[in-house]
Amino acid sequence: MNWSLDSYKNYKALQQPNYENKEELENVINELKSYPPLIFAMEANELKNELAAVCKGDAFLLQGGDCAESFNDFSANNIRDMFKLFLQMALVLQFGGSKKVVKIARMAGQFAKPRSSDFENKDGISLPSYRGDIINDCEFCESARVPKAKKMLKAYMQSSATLNLLRAFSVGGLADLAQVHKWNLGFVRRADIDDKYALLTQRLTEALDFFKACGITSLNDARLHETKIYTSHEALLLPYEEALTRIDSLSGAYYDCSAHMLWIGERTRGLDDAHVHFLSGVKNPIGVKIGPNASASDILALADKLNPQDEAGRLNIIIRMGASKIKNLENIFKELSKEQRNIIYSIDPMHGNTQSVNGYKTRKFDDILDEVKNFWHIARANNIIPGGVHFEMTGQNVTECLGGSVGVSESDLARRYETQCDPRLNADQALELAFLIAELMKQK
Repeated sequence: MNWSLDSYKNYKALQQPNYENKEELENVINELKSYPPLIFAMEANELKNELAAVCKGDAFLLQGGDCAESFNDFSANNIRDMFKLFLQMALVLQFGGSKKVVKIARMAGQFAKPRSSDFENKDGISLPSYRGDIINDCEFCESARVPKAKKMLKAYMQSSATLNLLRAFSVGGLADLAQVHKWNLGFVRRADIDDKYALLTQRLTEALDFFKACGITSLNDARLHETKIYTSHEALLLPYEEALTRIDSLSGAYYDCSAHMLWIGERTRGLDDAHVHFLSGVKNPIGVKIGPNASASDILALADKLNPQDEAGRLNIIIRMGASKIKNLENIFKELSKEQRNIIYSIDPMHGNTQSVNGYKTRKFDDILDEVKNFWHIARANNIIPGGVHFEMTGQNVTECLGGSVGVSESDLARRYETQCDPRLNADQALELAFLIAELMKQK
């Protein structure tokens, strides 16, 4: 394959910022190349093995996190609350679906965002669009919207700190199943969600008591005490990804060491474009977002390019069509079921369901749930394994998505609308969806 670390520069690269100071950009990239990797090849291979089980239907993928991480909102408490939400959702899915849950966070690198337009207009003023904190600033003024290469260095440092804390939480006792009652977040949930979760934790406690009677406790079995949360982000800003791609000393293969898993967005998945070319040369697990205008042949061509060896656990096709267009998936899955490829199919029910209400970008809980359900039924009807879900969510009690049992209304949007980009499920809504998906997993 005609691939090298910088061969992507010979291809069309969409959604890239135009850095005015080229010398500064080169200096930043060289500095990043001298930094330690954020993840190691062995960890990416471990994730690939776990995703191979998802591909076979023996495990389930839970992927989620902020739409875009923020430099300003970075804090240990926010990382902790997202970690707790992951633990709660995984517990619901694993206990309800009787499958191991592979947890991949949109964290420690999800700083760049693709935009539908290069410019944003407000009050008769047109400025370059905000593209995430790794590129420019959200404030609507000319100086803030200028891309600054040095922001990549801060993104690296924040990603490193986030990963350190996630690893500490994973092995330091917070994930101990015996401490499940301490996973609750710091706000009052609706009674019906609390009751469901309390019943689940009671059943888990009874099971742990049985294990304890057999001599198995979290003190002598790490599986009851520790967990693993992998990291992921959209590999959008190619100079950053290039700078953090390294050769594994054991295999001689390239790994993008900015995250365990990288994905390509719907806007940048052109078969002969730079993003697909770049990720075709690294050995991490790869995701690709697929929108309503895709065909089965598009997916097969991407599989040929990104996973030519048909390796289980390598390729995750992330469907994102919207509740009104998910029916388009019927013909796609009908064709793909004939191929029997080693591909994970998961559903992102967020990005196709965005709408504007009272000047706020939002999503309706019912639309999100409908897309999940229809994805599930279409997959099952065509002998495709519904392998996982991909949510934009937060461990905070925000009011950005409408509906759910918490009853977020249009008038509530202004109360705690805190996202810098896209609306996120709050912790109650995310946990409610986990219970509903667990019911789908039980269906035969």
